[in-house]
Amino acid sequence: MPSSSDSSAPVQAIRKVLVANRGEIAVRVIRTCRELGIETVAVFSTPDRTAPHVRLADEAYHIGPAASSESYLKQEKILDVARDSGADAIHPGYGFLSENASFSNACTEAGITFIGPRPDAIRAMGDKTAARTMMQEAGVPMAPGTPDAIEDREEAAAAAEEIGYPVLIKAAAGGGGKGMRIVREAENLHRALEMAQSEAKSAFGDGRVFVEKYIDQPRHVEIQILADAHGNVVHLFERECSIQRRHQKVVEEAPSPILTPQLRAAMGEAAINAARACGYVNAGTVEFLVDADRNFYFMEMNTRLQVEHPVTEGITGLDLVAEQIRVAEGHPLRMSQDDLSINGHSIECRIYAEDPASNFLPDPGPLHRHVPPSGIGVRLDAGVEEGGEVLIHYDPMISKLVTWGRTREEAVRRMDRALSEYTIAGVQTTIPFCRFVMQHEGFRNGNMSTHFVDEEFSPEKLKPQDSGLEEAAVLAAVLAHSERSNMQETPTLVDGKETPTSSTWKTNRRQYQGG
Repeated sequence: MPSSSDSSAPVQAIRKVLVANRGEIAVRVIRTCRELGIETVAVFSTPDRTAPHVRLADEAYHIGPAASSESYLKQEKILDVARDSGADAIHPGYGFLSENASFSNACTEAGITFIGPRPDAIRAMGDKTAARTMMQEAGVPMAPGTPDAIEDREEAAAAAEEIGYPVLIKAAAGGGGKGMRIVREAENLHRALEMAQSEAKSAFGDGRVFVEKYIDQPRHVEIQILADAHGNVVHLFERECSIQRRHQKVVEEAPSPILTPQLRAAMGEAAINAARACGYVNAGTVEFLVDADRNFYFMEMNTRLQVEHPVTEGITGLDLVAEQIRVAEGHPLRMSQDDLSINGHSIECRIYAEDPASNFLPDPGPLHRHVPPSGIGVRLDAGVEEGGEVLIHYDPMISKLVTWGRTREEAVRRMDRALSEYTIAGVQTTIPFCRFVMQHEGFRNGNMSTHFVDEEFSPEKLKPQDSGLEEAAVLAAVLAHSERSNMQETPTLVDGKETPTSSTWKTNRRQYQGG
């Protein structure tokens, strides 16, 4: 057990968790809570009424229409549900309100435990310019850049000349590749600045941007950290996230094929220093860029659970959601850095309803057929089931397919096999692209950068799909659905709302009408 710097901190058991999210992450949190004997509360928008996370929870409450601004982002509605249901904690998942300092603070003021970092840490790391200053003071390696947001064209031009082209114009708030522009020549700076500022304002309500040195052919490597309220911080090693499209990850793995033990230790120490600098508590991720010479530079800190956390769970054997809950209850970490080691290799492919042949254009719609793969070392976290629908209103992720192997080669081969077995009909998916990655010589050799998609992938490189098989799968699914519908009993009513007879809710569980 690690030493505790504040053994007097109170421990309060969590009894009921409201999951302020939807899709696969809501399902994933609910499953861990069930294993821990903790009751769960789901919230749902109108089109999510029959979603898997709604049926898996002990209670479910309607919070508004499809638009996330009127449902999953409505802080007061979610807090009302927490009070009405008796939930004593809220897990935000990722996205939506997960990195919202005001929501974290509102939970605390309402006497509800926020399963995540404190508001001041979220606020400090959410502002990229403030975070850069804090990281510099903490001795975390930084790429050259402006310490503060730039005010005008002249300041941007002067900064770019001093840093040296190419430079990256980057939003001070937010992330996900929005409000970001690469500038290789001075004559393109002003236009790129205007576009970045406009996009940042539209996406985050904050048009501030800063300029930093652009690292050519970088690799995106991030360090998972876990910190408690007693002053203990550990890192859970790294994840390689260089396979991206539109600056958003598609394939992740742990550990990174490029890191040596010495580099891993250095990056882990830098991540721990970053967490300590902002007084971080709970699970978080410190993201770095690694150049061709294996120099690493701080990029940002994500103050939440990451989409790709299952690969870290694969190599450590830890349940990160369970650890989040323990920390939120006030327990000290139950492991020290010396207790942690890497076991094998894990890979995650994000399965989106997107068409890789059309620049990954989203392709929402019904899942006529959804048959996941299985077998040794295969895990699937899904938020949509066969007969369900990938909704146009939200992120088009269907599932996360994760494999584990004793070696990287075994994990890659297992992933390729699992992808070949994964059957989805009704929407285009990223499965063919993920198979392309698994079979690509450069990826298999561990040679990649964040430019992999732009430089190595084109639609004609995808293997042709057998349309006859898909048509047969759709027909089989329609016939099966029709047969099931004919056999279903009359739906029961809960508070005047239809509830499928297959629901796992007890008769005394409620729905909240909201609105």
